[in-house]
Amino acid sequence: MPVADKNNRGGHHKDHAHHEHELAAEKIPFLKIDICIISDSRTEATDETGKFLKAAISDSEVFRVGTYNLINNNPDNIKKVVDSFLSGGSHVLITSGGTGISSRDVTIDTLEAMFVKKLAGFGEIFRLLSYEQIGVRAMMSRASAGIIGDRVVVSLPGSKNAVTMAYEKILVPQLRHLVYEATR
Repeated sequence: MPVADKNNRGGHHKDHAHHEHELAAEKIPFLKIDICIISDSRTEATDETGKFLKAAISDSEVFRVGTYNLINNNPDNIKKVVDSFLSGGSHVLITSGGTGISSRDVTIDTLEAMFVKKLAGFGEIFRLLSYEQIGVRAMMSRASAGIIGDRVVVSLPGSKNAVTMAYEKILVPQLRHLVYEATR
């Protein structure tokens, strides 16, 4: 019996030829991304996370900045932003803030109740990468992603460092593929 290649997990090499859906996803010319910062203390002037996301998305050849919102941590406000997102022309909504475990952190509870499909692997990967940076404190993040209708919603912590890591290591490499799959 041949020895299994420990780097080949179920036929998926890290450097494998692109999967046919990934190739189709790469043909999506651009993705429009809405940004929603959820905070009871930030203002547009002090919102470093929103500034980072707007700049990073603008610098991309594939991504375009859609609507930017800065709202209080309140379920009704979050639902209004999601309703606006769903009726608009953007493909992705990235939220930042309200993902912790305090009583004020209602983002995940509000969004996950709206998900038609939850992308459990997103949170798992996010916390794994966070653990590599901040240790066991990563367990307190409830960062999540899912599908509402046929749109991708990603909910990240308020920390600029966490958002930067998630954007660069998870979203940039997979966002077109996520949108492709959500709209099939």
